[in-house]
Amino acid sequence: MDYGRDGRNGLTVIGRIKHRCTADHSQDNGSATVNYDQVFDQAIERLHTEGRYRVFIDILRNKGAYPNARCFAGHNGPKPITVWCSNDYLAMGQHPKVIEAMENALHDVGAGSGGTRNIGGNTHYHIELEHELADLHGKEGALLFTSGYVSNDTTLTTLGKLLPGCVIFSDELNHASMIAGIRNSGCEKRVWRHNDLEHLEELLAAENPDVPKLIAFESVYSMDGDVAPIHAICDLADKYNALTYIDEVHAVGMYGERGGGISERDKAADRIDIIEGTLGKAFGVMGGYIAADQKIIDCVRSYAPGFIFTTSLSPVLVAGVLASVKHLKSSSVEREGQQASAAFLKQAMRDAGLPVMDSTTHIVPLMVGDPVRAKKISDILLAEYGVYVQPINFPTVPRGTERLRFTPGPAHTREMMTELVTALLEIWERLEMKLAA
Repeated sequence: MDYGRDGRNGLTVIGRIKHRCTADHSQDNGSATVNYDQVFDQAIERLHTEGRYRVFIDILRNKGAYPNARCFAGHNGPKPITVWCSNDYLAMGQHPKVIEAMENALHDVGAGSGGTRNIGGNTHYHIELEHELADLHGKEGALLFTSGYVSNDTTLTTLGKLLPGCVIFSDELNHASMIAGIRNSGCEKRVWRHNDLEHLEELLAAENPDVPKLIAFESVYSMDGDVAPIHAICDLADKYNALTYIDEVHAVGMYGERGGGISERDKAADRIDIIEGTLGKAFGVMGGYIAADQKIIDCVRSYAPGFIFTTSLSPVLVAGVLASVKHLKSSSVEREGQQASAAFLKQAMRDAGLPVMDSTTHIVPLMVGDPVRAKKISDILLAEYGVYVQPINFPTVPRGTERLRFTPGPAHTREMMTELVTALLEIWERLEMKLAA
């Protein structure tokens, strides 16, 4: 099939595939056809049966009043709710500096970027933000992408193709975007048990010392809330001559004196070859990026289809991120408030006997262990208590470890957290679920 010609018309392509499948079967037995509706119906039904069907609620956040929002859940108009599961960890998406910067950019240059970076979508906003991000991580350069997913997928794919015979070593809990990039690179991969340094070294030692190697891992693992031993991983990288690639998406803005992430907090950024981050979580807007030495940045910029052939971020979004990054480089108030809220909620849940998982970071995961029950708790919280928290199910987490993931921020008050714990206790009792001893 000529995807260069047909790629612009998805319906035409699907139609041709359907026709060919039907025709091929008809040639085999004269009458068989593929029932496409049945295939899709069964796929959705499997999700319902397993309790994994995802529902996106209809909400609007209240500008300047986060975590307060309104939910359009019925025919009686919007209902006030409190958001507990946003990755806008520091509420920077509501910060006056960010909103003002976006409004100014909108009136200065308009809405869209105009195309890809190499044709018409490059602006001074993009260049300035890349300088700020490189400075944030102490690197020579940085490169913007449209999302954190795209930055992981595109960069890992490109690195693998540029390094002949490369073997990629991946932590077993790495994000789906990293897994996709590693798969798309075509490289051999070695999956090491989560944060298990002995296993990682065992795999490194078994490899041909002459082949390129890349160790890919995260700093903060967002579903468990634990942290990678960065220096120890870098020690192994030095010993076995491997490049290091760290995903800091749940840490940038959140840790370090200037918000450079766990690698800044632990004074390890200079030991990491490629630092990847997002602009849609703690920085509160949208986008992704990598920071590295200029040779690596130039190679990814020049070879990566996921960068070359996609429309660049709107300058309006970039202006907002730029204001956010600059602010968080000099302000620790938001980080300190968020850490205080997370510590308070974790302790309140422990004191109540709720099964809060061990976490050394801002993530507060509450173990449920059953997808249907996790969805039921989420539904009751929203309908009866105005509490919005999404259930986390497979494939985001392994089966049997379904949970509710709370992300209290600096604007969540202690009164809100106390009321949340009271609501959870009532639901646990109602559903006859066990509390911790």
